[in-house]
Amino acid sequence: MAGRREAREAALQALFAIDVGRRDPGEALTEAFETPNARGQEPFVKQLVLGTLEHVARSDETIAPLLKDWTIERLPTIDRLILRMAVYELIDGQTPRAVAINEAVELAKKYSTADSGRFVNGVLSRVGQART
Repeated sequence: MAGRREAREAALQALFAIDVGRRDPGEALTEAFETPNARGQEPFVKQLVLGTLEHVARSDETIAPLLKDWTIERLPTIDRLILRMAVYELIDGQTPRAVAINEAVELAKKYSTADSGRFVNGVLSRVGQART
C-alpha cells in the first residue's frame, strides 16, 4: 500500500495530465489509480484531484497576492499545480498545515527546478500564516 506522499505524487500526475494533456478528470484519475503510487490510497488521490480542481479560483486568489512580480499564469505549470493542491489541503483543513507545506516542498524538489522547493515553501508559509 502506498503512503500519503506517494498518493500526492499520483494526484499531481493526474492534475498535470488534466492541465497539460487536456485529459478528462475521470480518465486522469483512472490512469493515476493504476500507478503503484496510488495503491490503497485511491480515495485520497480522488479527493486531492477533485478538491484541487473545484477550488482553483479560490486557490489562485489566495496565491496571487503573494507572488512578487509574477502572475499565476507565468509560474511553471508544475509549481502552479503543486501550489494549488497544497492550498486546497490548507483550505480543506484535514491535513496539518506543516505537513501540507512540507509535502508540497518535497514534490517541488522532486518534480520541478532546483529553486522551486524554496519558492513553494515561501509562498505556502505566507498562506499558512494568513490562515492561522
